[in-house]
Amino acid sequence: MVSFLVLYGTGEGQTETVAARIAETLDERGHNATTIDADDLPATFDLGEFDAVLVGASIHAGKHQSSVLDFVRSNRQALDTIPTAFFQVSLSSATEKGRAQAAGYFGEFVAETGWHPDRVGFFGGALRYSEYGFLKRLLMKQIAKRTISDLPAADASGDIEFTDWEEVEAFAADVAAFVEGRLGVAPPGANGGTELE
Repeated sequence: MVSFLVLYGTGEGQTETVAARIAETLDERGHNATTIDADDLPATFDLGEFDAVLVGASIHAGKHQSSVLDFVRSNRQALDTIPTAFFQVSLSSATEKGRAQAAGYFGEFVAETGWHPDRVGFFGGALRYSEYGFLKRLLMKQIAKRTISDLPAADASGDIEFTDWEEVEAFAADVAAFVEGRLGVAPPGANGGTELE
């Protein structure tokens, strides 16, 4: 069993939801995954308690959360010694056309932190119109029209979700397989479901 940290920064909650789904997928695979919001890092936090780390951030006004950047900068040497992954949640990732822009945001993240994770995932975010004030709702609608040509249907509250959950789960499974291989850990249940070989 591998101990995973899934650390994330979130603006409106979608990255937190993605982090939770990643942790759930890792747990279902037989590992132990802990999610922590970078804004709420405990004073007693010890990165050494984890075998592998996934870091997630969303894009707001072209930037990642400063708490995530600070975490990576502060822990870069330790991150370079263990298996790692990074995932980014943004409206840019919702379309093929926007993927280049999403990759550009990640390039800026690498330039700012000097960190090169082993695996990277880009996921579409969400528009939470029901949670926005009047001006933000207007602004986000304009951004969405410019960014996404054919918007999917909104739910009853007017919110729109762009996250491909199968893609999120596939990313988590890929990261788990990579970590298992790098650490020489057999996937749980690989020996026929018994603990003794």
